[in-house]
Amino acid sequence: MTILQLPEQAGAEPVPQRIDTAARRRVSGPGLRTFLAIADRYGIPTRDRVALLGEPSNSTYHEWVKKARAEASLALPLDTLTRISGILGIHKALGILFPVEAEAMTWLKGPHRGEVFGGQAPLDVMIEGGLDGILTVRRYLDGWRGGLRGGPGEGADIEPVRDTDIVFT
Repeated sequence: MTILQLPEQAGAEPVPQRIDTAARRRVSGPGLRTFLAIADRYGIPTRDRVALLGEPSNSTYHEWVKKARAEASLALPLDTLTRISGILGIHKALGILFPVEAEAMTWLKGPHRGEVFGGQAPLDVMIEGGLDGILTVRRYLDGWRGGLRGGPGEGADIEPVRDTDIVFT
């Protein structure tokens, strides 16, 4: 897998960087152990953990868990690591936005009126929406942390986006 790393000098071309197996091995065990701790804390059942990690087979999932807990060599797929990264970001944002963990769980597991959730619980969006669902919840929380709670407030010098403003061609 190749990604582009931004150059240090403005105007220079991006430099391709390869995410090799050694790099994935360095972060896979700690990342999966952290994911498991979060999933335990949030009470996420195994079937939903498997969905959040990208639907590996049950035997693969249990082998990953066994290796991670034993601190054995493990190189998760990049897609799985991206999912874990998104979930770690969600966990961090929930801790910042909700000093009381019970409130964070109510927000995460309860139905939500935000347009991106369509009445679903954010956790359900994450489970059913795959990587895009995880990143949608993360972006929503990151926007909220940055001061946006669903659009411009009173006195803002921009108008909120309306359904009629969106054009499909």
